[in-house]
Amino acid sequence: MSAWLLEHAWLGDGAHATPLVRVEVEGGRFTRVEPGGSADGAIHLPGLTIPGLANTHSHVFHRALRARTDDDSAGGGSFWTWRTRMYDVAQRLTPERLHALARATYREMVAAGITAVGEFHYVHHRPDGSPYATDGVPDHAMEQAVVAAAAEAGIALTLLDTCYLTGGVGEPLTPEQVRFGDGDADGWRRRVEDLATRLPAEVVLGAAIHSVRAVPPAALPVVADWAAEHAAPLHVHLSEQPAENAAALAAWGRTPTALLAEAGALGSRTTVVHATHLTPDDISTLGAAGCALSLCPTTERDLADGIGPARALVDAGVRLTLGSDAHAVIDLFEEARATEMHERLRSGRRGHWTPAALLAALTADGHAALGRDAGRIAVGQPADLVTVSLHTPRTAGAAPGAAAVVHAATAADVTFVLTRGEVRVPHGGAAGVAAEVGAELAGAIEQLGVR
Repeated sequence: MSAWLLEHAWLGDGAHATPLVRVEVEGGRFTRVEPGGSADGAIHLPGLTIPGLANTHSHVFHRALRARTDDDSAGGGSFWTWRTRMYDVAQRLTPERLHALARATYREMVAAGITAVGEFHYVHHRPDGSPYATDGVPDHAMEQAVVAAAAEAGIALTLLDTCYLTGGVGEPLTPEQVRFGDGDADGWRRRVEDLATRLPAEVVLGAAIHSVRAVPPAALPVVADWAAEHAAPLHVHLSEQPAENAAALAAWGRTPTALLAEAGALGSRTTVVHATHLTPDDISTLGAAGCALSLCPTTERDLADGIGPARALVDAGVRLTLGSDAHAVIDLFEEARATEMHERLRSGRRGHWTPAALLAALTADGHAALGRDAGRIAVGQPADLVTVSLHTPRTAGAAPGAAAVVHAATAADVTFVLTRGEVRVPHGGAAGVAAEVGAELAGAIEQLGVR
């Protein structure tokens, strides 16, 4: 048994923190959470301690592109020109290179207070589209590389295995995309069924529809049905770009949201990612289905996607969660802050979410979207803790509570991280961890030889 005395703890019950909370951990879970508890035998954690954060949308290999594509924009770059650079990185991946980059990136996430991640994974095969195999038997080498990386970094993994069948509406996969595909939806299902038998119990296996651009209407129910049969999370990129909507309307006369609804792909276990360009009917449909939203503001602004109707979606009944997507930044505090600030810019007024609501999106609501019961400092929950200093140049003077996190702190203010009862960032050791992770990231990206 180990014990900590939290100077201030956000227990999820309002804007303010609770002082002097004793927590005890055994077997990776909280066995005692006691406000006003004894300090006897406990390690004191100064600052504000919150539950572990959930990153609901990650493409881990995109981390190699940070600050490498912005020169393109001088010539009129867009999401689509950025995508060309992303395909170049994808072609350079081997299981070994993916493992190195994923482990370093997941360690960056953990150092930022992220204790669970939803990996939207679609680089399944060799560059020529053939499966990785040992003695002729598929071994899921790319998926296993991600699984091993997460375990070594100490982050809980929801592997969102992605169906990716076409290069665009009615178009075959391009040579750069063939390693993403499984031939057809039944091929995807067969591969995922085999993968499920080869994963450790702690990994949550979910499904993902890359987009209606990449999964045609006839294939959508196959993915949706697999997720329903396994009570698994189902995630989907939705209306990230106006071109996606235009292509769907031209080909099928319906919006991407309407196509997903007809296929039975929307429900309480579905998380739509981005959802930037929606009609009022789309918003109503998603709310009535009880979906979650993974908003990724730092990526959406980096790629000039636009500002999505997040407040309207939440008002319709959609649950908000947050992700770092292409990892232009790995800082979920900034994602939460940007959610509110972008809405302020759009509307000309303040106060669209309370700080407590944004912190709930980062914690319990985010974990739920990943198929996990976590994100609360409570008896029986996974023992994940993140401590934020209240004495940095950014946080000094802020009252202990949710606002200090979502309106002042950055990932650099994290001073302690515990995942499943194991210390990943020791108190007083954050600078050393950051230096180590930075060196590991530099080495992993250098291996790729990215231009």
